[in-house]
Amino acid sequence: VQLQASGGGLVQAGGSLRLSCAASGRTFSTGAMGWFRQAPGEERAFVAAVSGSGGATYYADFVNGRFTISRDNAKNTVYLQMNTLKPEDTAVYYCTARPWASAQALAVPTRDNYWGQGTQVTVSS
Repeated sequence: VQLQASGGGLVQAGGSLRLSCAASGRTFSTGAMGWFRQAPGEERAFVAAVSGSGGATYYADFVNGRFTISRDNAKNTVYLQMNTLKPEDTAVYYCTARPWASAQALAVPTRDNYWGQGTQVTVSS
């Protein structure tokens, strides 16, 4: 099982990026997929999650309407559209998935989470 994240990069404050995470080796349509991030010197923090069907989403408070998570189960892929980026959004972004989990439940990782390798997002001021 592999989660392959992509789409990170360097962007100026106020700009946008779209992250993608493609899963292979199994389907995750039964459970939530989502994103966490980790800035230097900080713990990994929840960003957003989407339910297995794509019908429910859950966001961290700091997102404040700037990010949109979505998924395409036909492609076994989850996306994170990030707009109005701020320097404090700079971090390594990790995708994650957990079979049978709700979007809200994914916000608290367990040993059943699958993780991608991370993609760097850098926002310059």
